[in-house]
Amino acid sequence: MHGSFAGGGFDRGFNAGPGSHMWEAMEQLRTAFDKRGGTRMGRGDVRAAVLALLAERPMHGYQIIQEIEERSGGAWKPSPGSVYPTLQLLADEGLITAHEADGRKTYSLTEGGRAVADESAERAAPWMATGERDGRGFSALPKAGFDLAQAAAQVGRTGSPEQVQQAVTVLEEARRRLYSILAQD
Repeated sequence: MHGSFAGGGFDRGFNAGPGSHMWEAMEQLRTAFDKRGGTRMGRGDVRAAVLALLAERPMHGYQIIQEIEERSGGAWKPSPGSVYPTLQLLADEGLITAHEADGRKTYSLTEGGRAVADESAERAAPWMATGERDGRGFSALPKAGFDLAQAAAQVGRTGSPEQVQQAVTVLEEARRRLYSILAQD
């Protein structure tokens, strides 16, 4: 994806015109949030997430992955390489059972699994970002920053010079407003 934001950088042709400082800032923002594909979580987090989801209803592995990604706002998408071994381990421990239908295994909690899930039900959901777990609510910020950078890059790639200048003005105002948030007591 040459010249695209997601492909590794902005088209360098935009760095020569008005607002070139915007492209440098957007490149820095892109780099800061480049790990958007998912946050690495510990094994215990995958285990807790699987148990919490199966406490709600039976699911197959792909549904579990999708549900975690959706509930984390895209901040955490566990890989099949972490979910399926966890499912096997939970089955080996007797906490879940698998039923095959139409070529898919659907997992559900056993009585023992339900007891383990109930024990941890009062804790924060494992798919919540660390900032949300401790009350700071940071999980949406990287996604919003990334989405903003993508929009700015699109204006830079396809907008007229006037549209690019409007985007620069909007971004500069957004930067000032963000800093004003930090200045509040």
